[in-house]
Amino acid sequence: MGRDKLRIREYFSEVETEKEYNGYFCSVGEALTIAILGSICGLRNTNQIHQWASSQRVSEFLSGYFLINDIPCYYWLLCLLKLIKPDSLNRCFMKWAQSLRPGGDGSEAYTISFDGKTIRSTGKMDSYENPLHILSAHLAELGITIGQKTVGQKSNEIPAMRELIGLLRIQGCMVVADALNCQKETAKAVIEGKGDYLFSVKDNQQTLKEDIEGYVQDKHLQKTMDTAATVEKTSGRVERRTGYTSGDIGWLCRKEEWEGLACIGAVNTQVSSKKGETN
Repeated sequence: MGRDKLRIREYFSEVETEKEYNGYFCSVGEALTIAILGSICGLRNTNQIHQWASSQRVSEFLSGYFLINDIPCYYWLLCLLKLIKPDSLNRCFMKWAQSLRPGGDGSEAYTISFDGKTIRSTGKMDSYENPLHILSAHLAELGITIGQKTVGQKSNEIPAMRELIGLLRIQGCMVVADALNCQKETAKAVIEGKGDYLFSVKDNQQTLKEDIEGYVQDKHLQKTMDTAATVEKTSGRVERRTGYTSGDIGWLCRKEEWEGLACIGAVNTQVSSKKGETN
């Protein structure tokens, strides 16, 4: 069989359950393996996954490659999955998802973007005092999510991001986040993880925003900055984006509070259409 064929089960060997379970012919790890592989195949619920796993072709595949020789009935598969503690599953899943990343030792640079989304339907559920908010870490180049954390409300996203950074291997990666997470402690957490950061700056960091705006809007200073431009044309609309960056930050007030800060920049967007031009 080979050790590599069992690795997916090894990553979930430390998953915790609500109560002790020793199993008889199907372990919690095997049930998880079935559920994960079924999800990767695009199946949306446990019923679909069970039907898929019970088919002759798939059951032979699971036996030959993962040593899962017996597929539990639908009810028992559901019971096994319900035993799992969500937080422990999330930790194990993050380890496994990161193992899929080539160059996980930092030899290859990737972009990890953090994005928070509110699950709108939960706002109407009596069981939720506040709408459910989920913070996700995405590996941009591979299009996969490598970590998630549920938070009670959007303001809790800031400490949640720092916690996720501590759980993920970010060495050599560029961590990207929106203005909400443009925080000094978050920047410090990224640097301690041996990564780099690219944060948006808005009104929650008013002084920093004004300093950067004043610098990049200076026509003389713009000539000394590195620039890059893109142009998009759609339905009579032309959008040109010009990015400006500079490593000249010696003048920046209190720059030492932003650990690892190496440069600043801004993007200017010009839109031309039949209605005229906006900047």
